[in-house]
Order: sequence, then structure tokens, then C-alpha cells
Amino acid sequence: MSRKKDCDKESCPALELIDFKNALEQFHNVVEKMIIQKTKERSGLYTKDDDEIDYVKFYRTIRTLFGPAVKDQNVQTFFRKVMSNPDERPEWPEIFGCFTGESVDMSSPSKESMVLLVSEKQQITHSVVKRKDVIKGIVKVPLLHFTVTASQKGVLTVFNKKMKVLATIEVEAPTWINGCDFLPNLKYVVAVTESTIILWDYKSKETESDGFVIKPMKNCMLCVCTVTMADDLAKDTILMGDDRGYIYLLTITSDDFIMKQSKGGKESQFKVLDSESFDIPKRKLHDDWVGKIRYFSALKCFGSCSTDSINSFILDDIKRLDDHLPVKEFSVPKGVNAFTYCGKANVIVTGGKYWVFCKRSFLEKN
Repeated sequence: MSRKKDCDKESCPALELIDFKNALEQFHNVVEKMIIQKTKERSGLYTKDDDEIDYVKFYRTIRTLFGPAVKDQNVQTFFRKVMSNPDERPEWPEIFGCFTGESVDMSSPSKESMVLLVSEKQQITHSVVKRKDVIKGIVKVPLLHFTVTASQKGVLTVFNKKMKVLATIEVEAPTWINGCDFLPNLKYVVAVTESTIILWDYKSKETESDGFVIKPMKNCMLCVCTVTMADDLAKDTILMGDDRGYIYLLTITSDDFIMKQSKGGKESQFKVLDSESFDIPKRKLHDDWVGKIRYFSALKCFGSCSTDSINSFILDDIKRLDDHLPVKEFSVPKGVNAFTYCGKANVIVTGGKYWVFCKRSFLEKN
């Protein structure tokens, strides 16, 4: 009996040294302050002071309350969920990586009860399964007949049209990967982390560099997309969104890989490009995190969305990022976290707390 008791203590040494009930009460107080702070920010009533809770302060507080019993990735995930949607706060067990959900018996599903019947899809075995990882981006490249994926912990993979792995790499990034896309002219995979931009040459050999990393980025990069234009085959343009509501426009040429390398700069598999040597126009278009960004070739416009209730969705020319003229936008209560465009119906659909169907005609409005 005593042996079992000793084993139980050894299995959770971090929690036996703290007053868990008291720590949990303090944790709830911190989360409540974060929600009040974020609510005031959205309404424009918040004034920054020494009591402001940012990620660094939140992280240190969690470490003080719970010690090593919580993992860094769970602290980060919990903070993001609270700050991106304070109206639907996560449950406290999530700070320890524990998620609750209802089990559904699917042993004998009724076809009559299904909303949609879809054909059977191929299941792809991905290395992220072994690493308890999650996919953060999937991009199809029709012209080359392959698919690019990026996982949160840094696994970039290119699949051919038969969904076999064409190339893969595990990026030794200091922070999580938040999104990816493909540069059609330079033939590189682009991915963004919280502090860097990664350009992966998926065709590289073992004796060569795997690509480039552009750093440092002052704000946290949350999403990325390629601007598809066929005017110059020697360059590619990408759009990025950050955690401060800014949209960035970055044009990369093949010459940049030679001219803008940092002296002696190499980070793991990648050569370093100094971000200060690039001209990167940016403009604050949202008052909250940029959740998604995309370029629509048919409209010759980019779209971006945020949980910001005032500037929830933007759709305009990329020139607006440089000339700072008024942009076309609309507001949705509690913001937008997904959107797409249907050319046949000439309709833009946004999703969030509320769905919005918007005709392209709103672009002509002043």
C-alpha cells in the first residue's frame, strides 16, 4: 500500500507542492482580468497600464501557480483562446492539456439523418500523428499537382498527386508554425512562425541549404498567403497577418537570396535573411488578431478577417497597404474567423458567430 502511495507522489511531483485549490482560484481571477481587458479593448475603452496582462505576464503567472505541471504549448493555446474569443472562455483543465467532449456512437449511422453524403476519401498517414502534432495549413498547388502541409511543431511536407510524400522536413523553429503557402514562381514553400518567415526549397539536396529564414519579425505572424500574379516569373509576393491587426506585403525575388543574406548567418538548416533589408509595407486594418488572409485572383483583391467586431472583414486591392486610402470593409458582431468567395454565385461568404452572405457589389460602395 505504501509503495503505491509513493508511486502516486512520484507521478505528479509538481502538484503535491502547491495548494491547488488556492492556485486554481487565483488562476480564475487572472483569466477574468484578461476577459475584462480584452472586452474593453474591443470597445475602445481600455487604457494600457502596468496591470495589463500580456502573454509574458500570463506565462509567468501560470508557472508561479502550477509550476512545471503545465506545458508551454498548453499555456500558449489557452492564452490564444481567451484573447481571440473572450465570450467563450475555455475550461480550466485545458491549461493542463485536458479536453472534454461527448462521445458519439457512430457504429450504425443512419443515412437518412445525414446532411451530406460524401464519397470515401483516402486517409494519409502523416508523421505528425506520432509527434502529437496538428496540421496548421494545407495548400493545393494545381499546376504542379501536389499538396503542401505544415504542422504546428514544424513538419513541412509536399505530397505528389498520388498523395505520396515527395519531400518533407522538420523545421527546427523556435516557435510554432502558424500557416503556409506555395510560391509558384520561385518554387519555394513559405511558412510563418511567431517571429520568422521560412522559405523552404523542397527540391534541395542534402549537401545544399534547405532554404532561408527571414528574421526578426517584431509582431507574431499568424497567417500567410501568396498573391498570384503572372507579371514577373522571377519574383513572388506574399501577404501576412499578425496578432496586432496588421497586414504585411512582402515581395521576394531570386536576387534576394544572394544579396540580403546576413553575414555568416545560418540558423540550423536555413540561411538567414535580414528582415530589415526588405521593404515590407504594412497597415493596421483590424483591431484584433488577423485570423485568415487570402488573395482572390478573380477579384484582384485580398481578403482578411478578424474577431474584431468593427473591422471584421476587409476586401480590397493590395495597393491599399501602401497608399493608405480607405478600404472596403464591413462589421459583424463578434467578428469573422473564416471566409471564401464563389465566382459562379458572385458571393462572398463569411463565418463566425454569425454567417454573412455578401454580394461582390459592396466593393463599389464608398
